[in-house]
Amino acid sequence: MTTAIYGVAIDAGSGLQAALKEARGESAQANDLLTFKRCVIEELGTGASDVLIDAATAERLVTSYPPQCRRMIAYEADVYHIADDDRITVFPDNLSLADYAALGSTQLKFFIYYAPDDNAELNQRKQALVEQLGHDCKQHNLRFLMEPLVYHPTIEAGGADYAKRKPDLVQRATSLFAEPRFQVDVLKVEVPVDLNFVDGFGEPLMSRADALQAFHRAALPAADLDLVYLSAGVSFDWFKASLSMAREAGVAYNGFMCGRALWSDAIAVFGSDGETAVRQWLRENGQSRLAQLISAVQ
Repeated sequence: MTTAIYGVAIDAGSGLQAALKEARGESAQANDLLTFKRCVIEELGTGASDVLIDAATAERLVTSYPPQCRRMIAYEADVYHIADDDRITVFPDNLSLADYAALGSTQLKFFIYYAPDDNAELNQRKQALVEQLGHDCKQHNLRFLMEPLVYHPTIEAGGADYAKRKPDLVQRATSLFAEPRFQVDVLKVEVPVDLNFVDGFGEPLMSRADALQAFHRAALPAADLDLVYLSAGVSFDWFKASLSMAREAGVAYNGFMCGRALWSDAIAVFGSDGETAVRQWLRENGQSRLAQLISAVQ
């Protein structure tokens, strides 16, 4: 069933905690991470359809949701703690699928790093893990939001070589996890181009017309699923531009899940001026950004 998602992601763990500690300096408190996340949920949740939180803080934060805002919980340990060099996501040790109902959530998000050109045996293990989780979500009546984060086993992201390959990597990962065997309800996918290398934004390695075609091709395999874009740490302006380009390309997507592009600037405000100031920033600047993203989608 098609569902619009105008989502705020605040599921970051140790990375966000470290950034808050640095920003707060001598004023740092043990509960700063919870305080900051609660501010985001309460101030941005009023304009969002969904807010995504992490498993580690879910039990302490679910009561902070505004009434109309859907609760989405990541089924992962800290996202910066991957099991090994194989980049296989670790399940949380404090939360089971059976706990979601008690937390008032019917939506589970799970991410995995996936390189279509990686070792076949490794990719089969990752596919089996996602397939089992999709089955388990159905058993627990959970809406399964799957987030494949692509990479290449030998080419680092961020450069021109990777930018040339990214549209194909995103398209192939989307095509794979859209297969019925994974029982995915929502695919949360990366923008298939790196705007640093698109004409009009950065180095003109790719024309705007080719970028629009990349959006179209990468989304086609998910035509029977709800599709949302993730911000992946890019600037707010570039994520907004990406959402507009997807619409221009004719992609029938269902919305977005956006994290740092919405609230990362609030970290410095929290660090220098505290909770009252950060709440005001979120109500004014954060809500404005959220409304602009929603307008770009509609």
